[in-house]
Amino acid sequence: MSDEPRLALLVSDGERAQEAADEVIRDLADWVPLEEADIAVILGGDGFMLQSLHAMLDSGRVIPAYGVNLGTVGFLMNRNRQPEKLLQRIGKAKRLDILPIAMEATAQDGEVHKFRAINEVSLLRETRQTAKIEVQVDGKTRIKELVCDGVLVATPAGSTAYNLSADGPILPLDSQLLALTPISAFRPRRWKGAILPDRSCVNFKVNEPGKRPVSAVADQREMRDVAEVRLEIAREHPLTLLFDPGHSLDERIVAEQFVF
Repeated sequence: MSDEPRLALLVSDGERAQEAADEVIRDLADWVPLEEADIAVILGGDGFMLQSLHAMLDSGRVIPAYGVNLGTVGFLMNRNRQPEKLLQRIGKAKRLDILPIAMEATAQDGEVHKFRAINEVSLLRETRQTAKIEVQVDGKTRIKELVCDGVLVATPAGSTAYNLSADGPILPLDSQLLALTPISAFRPRRWKGAILPDRSCVNFKVNEPGKRPVSAVADQREMRDVAEVRLEIAREHPLTLLFDPGHSLDERIVAEQFVF
């Protein structure tokens, strides 16, 4: 019986990813369906990687993922090089475990939705009116009324995405921290955000929700007209990414802080 891992191939709709799959990669292995695989090989960009990881979370069967960047940024992916040596690269890859955020959002009508976010959860104003949001950490109100365009909580893996664009801090992957970052805050004027232990539970309560409606977005999933959002790390749902030696996400996070 072979000890070789069974591989599933997931390819984005992008032209580059489809061409790479057809030219070389489909012929490299006896690919199996995702539900039978030990490792998922993902061709595309960061968005497709997030989509694939969420699909695994939703299915209840999560396996390690090795990404090949055939998109734009590719922060969660490996470089697209030596495709003919893909199987050897997977065999030498290093594992990196990341933990998603569990979001429980209550709508203004009382309906409750639960999502998970690998990068971040963001609350965003829906109209031209600024949002007014109460910020609680571990049951204690830290900001009674944050007047802003929005606010987000990012994981270390997501700290270089929307969080960085909003002037939030870059977090090392092994830091066990979360970034709490305001988006265009008007009051308190000088508050730039906070760094929290990842054991923290963060609650957002929307003030004047009828006049100032707010949506909650967990990665790519949006819920509109929320009244309250509760966030905490989903430790029961770890995800594993595979990276080539010397090209890990840790290194990319360090390198990102020296780009001018």
